[in-house]
This record gives sequence, C-alpha cells and structure tokens, in this order.
Amino acid sequence: MKKSLIILSLLLISHAAQAAGGRTVDYEVNGQAFEGYYISPADKAPLVILVHDWDGLTDYEVKRAGMLADLGYAVFAVDLFGKGVRPTKIEDKKRLTGELYADRQLMRTRLMAGMNKAADLGANLSDAVAMGYCFGGTAVLELARSGVNLKAFVTFHGGLATPEGQDYKAAKGFILVFHGSADQSVPMSQFAALAEQLEATGIPHEMTTYGGAPHAFTVWGTDRYRKDADEKSWARFTQFLSQTLK
Repeated sequence: MKKSLIILSLLLISHAAQAAGGRTVDYEVNGQAFEGYYISPADKAPLVILVHDWDGLTDYEVKRAGMLADLGYAVFAVDLFGKGVRPTKIEDKKRLTGELYADRQLMRTRLMAGMNKAADLGANLSDAVAMGYCFGGTAVLELARSGVNLKAFVTFHGGLATPEGQDYKAAKGFILVFHGSADQSVPMSQFAALAEQLEATGIPHEMTTYGGAPHAFTVWGTDRYRKDADEKSWARFTQFLSQTLK
C-alpha cells in the first residue's frame, strides 16, 4: 500500500509538471537521490525557492509553483526528504522532519543542494527569495539564519522558534511571516519572540497574523483551510514579490 501511494504521488507530480510546463529534476546530496521541481516562464526570470511541508514535495507545491510561474517567476521546489519519499502516515512525517530538526546542518546542506541545482539549471539566484509552508517555513528561517544571500525569506504557518544556540546575526534579506493566530502547533508566543529577535538584531521584517486561522490554513481541501487567510496572505506575498524582485 505504501509503495502504491508513493507511485501515485509521483504520477501526480509528473502530470502536474507536464500540465504547467515544468519538470521534475533529479539531483544528489551526499550520494542520496533527490527529486526537485523546476519551472521557468523566461530566461533569467526572478526566482522563488519553494520548500515543501511535511508531506514532502507533492502536487500542492507543483500547483503553487505554477501559480507563481503564471505571474512571471521561475520556481525551484527543493526536496528535503529524498526521491520517492513522500510520507502519508503521521509517524513517518514526524520521523522525517524530526531527523532534520535534530540535525540543522543536514537541513542546511539539503537546502543549499537544492539551490545549487537551481543554479545549475540557469535559475537567477541573484534575484531570488525563499518561501515555504509549515515545515518548509521552518526550513526557510533556518536558511535565513545560515546567512545565505537571498533577498527575502517567507514563511506561511511555519515554526517560528529559534533553536538554542542560533540567532539572526548572519541573516541577510527581508523576513516575511504569515501566521494564524489560532495556530495550536505554533503558539503566538513564538510569533512574539521572533518579532523581538528580529527587531533587536535589526533585520527588516513584516509579520502578519490572521484571526481564526489554524495551522496549515493555506492547504486546500482540508478542514484547516481558511479561504480568507489564504487569499489575503497570497495577495500580500505576490505584491511583495513584485516590489522586491526585478
């Protein structure tokens, strides 16, 4: 059953990729196979690095990438779990994300490998932002703290806590946060603490909460989806992209 679900997930990605004009991309990280997704409407188009949630890189990210491509942005969706690893059980999702939460250097290595692959494909990393959903939003903030030179780091309902021993002193670029104030997985105390850290460090930032929006409020077809919060956050995000990228 698990194998058939993985195959179905890969078929969905492949079908969506073909429909949107994008393609899946194989690459390796320390000898392990990974499979990202790349779409570009034009040569040297401004770039969005997209990081998936704890389901892995699925048709959800492919659809979001297509929406961005329609607006003129290239998108490289990185894979942080490995080729064919698209968990469907909660215990598997917790295990895979837990491994990366416990080894932040490994998380950074996989994020950078995805960015390097994007560069190999001709993506415009000099005019780029990173964005992610849930676990992907947490990973994007990890990328920000690493000091990588991107114009902005955007998180939708991601974890906001800063790991012990880390800070934002090396961060470059703008931090943009979209958060649901009814999120029981990421409490408002994390939101407030992050705002205080960014302010103290002098990192430019904008942080928005949406009343009544729970964790994963942008995920269509779930009981957590909130149309108002999703549409408002997407509108602000795309406006921000038009103001930030060339």
